[in-house]
Amino acid sequence: MSRPAEPRPGEGRERGAPPAPLSWHLPAGTAAGGAYDLDIRPGGAGWDHCSLKVLTLPPGGTHTFPTGGSEWIVLPLSGGCTVAAGELSFALHGRDSVFSSVTDFAYVPRDTTARLTSAAGGRFALAGARCERRLPARYGPASAVPVELRGTGTCSRQVNNFAAADAFECDKLIAVEVLTPGGNWSSYPPHKHDEHHPGEESALEEIYYFEIADGPAGTPGLGYQRVSPSREKGTDVLAEVRTGDAVLIPDGWHGPSVAAPGHAMYYLNVMAGPGPEREWLIRDHPDHAWIRGTWPGQPADPRLPLYESAAPGGAR
Repeated sequence: MSRPAEPRPGEGRERGAPPAPLSWHLPAGTAAGGAYDLDIRPGGAGWDHCSLKVLTLPPGGTHTFPTGGSEWIVLPLSGGCTVAAGELSFALHGRDSVFSSVTDFAYVPRDTTARLTSAAGGRFALAGARCERRLPARYGPASAVPVELRGTGTCSRQVNNFAAADAFECDKLIAVEVLTPGGNWSSYPPHKHDEHHPGEESALEEIYYFEIADGPAGTPGLGYQRVSPSREKGTDVLAEVRTGDAVLIPDGWHGPSVAAPGHAMYYLNVMAGPGPEREWLIRDHPDHAWIRGTWPGQPADPRLPLYESAAPGGAR
């Protein structure tokens, strides 16, 4: 179940904090809006920076959206598409699913109009962040996405750093994909990034968007997400998550993300904040930070990486 820290928007938060949504856990379909299966934007989320939209296009489908004051990355979850931004057009090969391969992607700047067209149909994540600079539209090849293994043993997970702060240039947006084998814990030890401490911790809002691999005969999968308060009346969530769910993290210690045995877990992390530098600096929970000291010399889960090969793609 989800346990929001405050029962109604704007009640119980610290003075000067933005109003909060009814729940920080958004089950699939509950945050749909217009053309989007999921539509998270700063106003509705009760914060200032991050957005995430999930769009399903039928074969031959087209969708146009203004970028406004935000920068965006179009990330195929399944299928491929063409992304047009101004006079540029990028053909995204995409992938069969988030559990099959790394994908290529497109960066679309603020103050323009983006148009997505998919000949075969598919599902696409639009990860956004309010920004100041207008960077050029660009293509991100799958072959350039760094794939990293973190943790060891039952804390092992795979991270696709497609838009990490040191992997791809954005003004404010940071985004990565995490894949956790069934039975493992990720986002562990619990950590936070809700205060600005130069060189130690950066203040970042964060969205977790989940997909869970089915079991035999299509048995639906599930997982669990924990967010615990790092301050008085802070965010408090214990949620059973399924495909299409999202969890909003304006503050708090987040983790673990628990994958049920037999069901690999995927989540897309979207982050942005007010800091002058685009950086992802975290602080581990003091009660659990010791676990990192057990990792050196220990093997990662042999099921990882779930995949290494990059899908082909190109720009035109």
